[in-house]
Amino acid sequence: MKNFQKKNRQGTFLQSKFVLVVLGLLIITFSWSIIELAGKLQNTIENKKIAENKVKELQKEKEGLLYDIANLNTDKGVEESIRERFGLAKDGEEMIIIVDDKNSTETVNNKPGNKGLFSFLKNLFK
Repeated sequence: MKNFQKKNRQGTFLQSKFVLVVLGLLIITFSWSIIELAGKLQNTIENKKIAENKVKELQKEKEGLLYDIANLNTDKGVEESIRERFGLAKDGEEMIIIVDDKNSTETVNNKPGNKGLFSFLKNLFK
């Protein structure tokens, strides 16, 4: 009988409100930790994708630079590079430089008689 009463006390203690509240708080704490870990996992996956894209871009840039290096190892490549950077021409070649005239639009707009509806209609029927 003493054995039964001793077991009953242990069962009553485990089923007490205090123990149930403590166990409930532990479950909530562990659940919250799992949710935080899931969020961190999602951020890690996104960062991994960003890093992979960056690696691909850097590999493309590396290939371009290797092509430029290979091109600069030839005489034609060196000549082409110098022409682009310094605007030079070979003997016998001529360079044409096109310059936009910024004043041409201003003079058209500043002509006398270009104001109002009457001037517009007058110019329309000329």
